[in-house]
This record gives sequence, C-alpha cells and structure tokens, in this order.
Amino acid sequence: MTILIEFHTSRFRDFKAYYAFVREYQHREFPKLVSYERFVKLISRVGVPLMMYLRQCQGECTGISFIDSTPLKVCHNKRIAQHRVFDGFAERGKTTMGWFFGFKLHSVINHHGELLAFSLTSGNIDDRQALTVFQDQLFGKLFGDKGYLSAQLRDKLSEMGIDLITGVRRNMKPHIMPLRDRLYLRKRAVIETIHNIWKSALHIDHTRHRSVDNFVVHLLAGLVAYCHRPNKPTVTITYA
Repeated sequence: MTILIEFHTSRFRDFKAYYAFVREYQHREFPKLVSYERFVKLISRVGVPLMMYLRQCQGECTGISFIDSTPLKVCHNKRIAQHRVFDGFAERGKTTMGWFFGFKLHSVINHHGELLAFSLTSGNIDDRQALTVFQDQLFGKLFGDKGYLSAQLRDKLSEMGIDLITGVRRNMKPHIMPLRDRLYLRKRAVIETIHNIWKSALHIDHTRHRSVDNFVVHLLAGLVAYCHRPNKPTVTITYA
C-alpha cells in the first residue's frame, strides 16, 4: 500500500519504472520485495484495506461543500470497438469537452479542499443521479455547476438539511441569492482545480490499465496521496 501511494507523489508516470527504482534504491525500507510481475498480481488484494484507510483520511463536512464530476478515460475514442478490459463496466459519456469512453469520478470537497466523499460510475450516468449517494454524508450548503439543476432534487435535498446551490441557464429567470452564497458559487472552480491535481500531479487518469481491480486500486491510492498532500486548494471568502 505504501509503494502504491508513494508512486502517485513521485515524478514517475510508469509504475514499472517506479517499482524498479524502489527495488534498486529503497531496498532497506522494503527488504522483501517480490518481482514486478508478482507485485502486479498482488495489487488487487489491497483494494479493501485501501478503501478503509481512505475513509479514515477523508475530511469532515463543514457546512460548505462543492460537488463536481470528472471523466476517467480508459481508451482513446478510436479504440472503443476493440477495447475489452473494461467491457461491461465502462460506457460512453459526454462532458463539455466532448465524448469519452470510461468512467465518471463524482466527488465532494469542503472549503478546506479536503475530500468528503466520492463515487465511481460509468460514463453515461447523470451527475444528478450520482448526487443522491452523498446525501447522508452532507449538511449545509452544497455548491455545484448547472449540471445539477433540478427542482425536484433541490426539494429532496432540502428536506434532508442540504441546500443545493447552482447557477441558472440563460433561458431561465434569475433568482435572488444571498451575497455570501453568490461569492461561494463563484469559487466553485476550486474543485475543478483539485481534479486537475488528481490527474496531472497524482496521475490517477491514464489508459494503460489491464485489470479492473488494479484500476480501482490505482484510483484509491491516488486519492489517499491527495489526502496526505499538505497544501490543498482552499476557499476563503472576505468582504471588502
């Protein structure tokens, strides 16, 4: 688990090269390392322990939360017909950047940049449908983009003590919003910044997976690495 987590904080993009580095220069810390092929076969065994550890690393809801989803591609669009590793799991989905084949990672953070909850779905799942998974873990104000617009969903969450706040589309009438809520809504992009850190710095998104179980473990290890990150993007509201 330590090796898998530390890989995401290293500068290596290829785990095989990173594992060779560990065997060569960190033999004292890991004196009983197995071969790379054997290690890859053992990775799936740490899925449950990693999930439990990640639960311990997650932050606490502060009443100010941000929600969004990000796509995780498993192959290039031109190779969808030939792809077999995630057959029956991954699906076609669409974001503002276009179509993709893979999964959606739905996540919620607080204004300290701490991960509160997450969910992994196929790429064709609507963001509003995935939101219902988090309703028992949140309270207070929840800020999302226009993809979460739904009067029915807003009313349902309101009954559970969650105030869902989103922008409105151009063809909708504007509604009055408290200044503090409007300022927090403008800061919603912080979760997109965090998603970019997950993908660019912690390497949770690539198309070289050859096992569903190892894909999930790779994702969990990356999220744990983020939870250990000392400097996280935060949101601070100040009034002039």
